[in-house]
Formats: sequence, C-alpha cells, structure tokens
Amino acid sequence: MKVNKQSGFSLIELLIVVVIIGIVASLAIPSFQRGIRAAENGTAFATMRTISSAQVSFFSQNNRFARLSELNNVSNQVFGVTAGDRVIRGRYVFEMVPVNPTDAELRDSFTITATRSVSDDVVYKYELNHTGEIRQLLPGPPTP
Repeated sequence: MKVNKQSGFSLIELLIVVVIIGIVASLAIPSFQRGIRAAENGTAFATMRTISSAQVSFFSQNNRFARLSELNNVSNQVFGVTAGDRVIRGRYVFEMVPVNPTDAELRDSFTITATRSVSDDVVYKYELNHTGEIRQLLPGPPTP
C-alpha cells in the first residue's frame, strides 16, 4: 500500500503571510514617501543656496541682480528647465516675485520662491531674498 504524503504550505499559512506583508507595506510606504519628500525639499534648499551665490556673482558683473531665466541661461541651465519666467527642477517651480521684475527693482533686491504641491492640502514653499536668507513659508509652523 502506497501512502501519498505531500508536504507544503496550507492555504491558511499563505494567507497569514500575505496579511503580514500587507501590514508591513502599509507601515513602510508612508515612511518611504516622507523620505522622498525630505530629499526633494533638501534639493530645493540646496538649489536656492546655489542661486543665491550665482546672484551675487551676477550682481558684481552687472550692477544688478538677474532675472531667474537670465541666471539659468548664463549658468547653462544648471538650475532646471526654463519655462517662460519660471525654472522647473524636479517637482519644484522656482519663480521671482514679482514674476518679471524691472532692472531698477533688480538693482536693490530680489525674491525667489520655490513651490511644490504634494496634494491639494499640502504645499511646500521656500523663499530666498537678496540677503541670502532662505525661509520656509509653507507648510507653516504648527498652530498651538
């Protein structure tokens, strides 16, 4: 008499493994997304520091600060892709305030913002001014 003894996993064991993998994935994916967002924010911050240095150099040669598109063209598009008066780098849009400043305005100061929309209710926005100060405007500080 032959006994057919098969070994393997039961359906219940496989379902338990699938449930455990689902739980781990549901915990890991949000952390992974936060990490990606933090890296993108760091890249935007570093780009703004580089823009600040390039503005100082441009000012010393031209006695005024550069428009963002001018600065990107002079720098061989290192800040991103020029789209009109804006520069797009990754998921961030860099633009001047006002969007198209006059030469007279650029003799005294400049303001550049970097904006990224994560979702309808989450927006990241940084601001760089002529002093080299970079501030995070959005999301704002938590309210008490």
